[in-house]
Amino acid sequence: MAVTVLVPTVLQQRARGRKSLTSGGSTLDELLDQLARDYADLVAVIRKDGALCRFVNVYRNGEDVRQQEGLRTVLSDGDEIQILPAVAGG
Repeated sequence: MAVTVLVPTVLQQRARGRKSLTSGGSTLDELLDQLARDYADLVAVIRKDGALCRFVNVYRNGEDVRQQEGLRTVLSDGDEIQILPAVAGG
């Protein structure tokens, strides 16, 4: 199964400059486990202590995974995961 992970510009350094990654897993948590093997710094921004980090939004096919099953969100072949860290300023 192939799932595409879109990496925003602000996190691309943690993904060795890549704009997108392809990995697999039947759930978001499994996908992150797979990605952590090669991109541990990236996954550390998304998941901490078994939960999604508070200031990072993750979308599966345009829908917020927090409105689904969070890290247990089931993934299918061809899904697209988008990572959007919160941005604040003043």
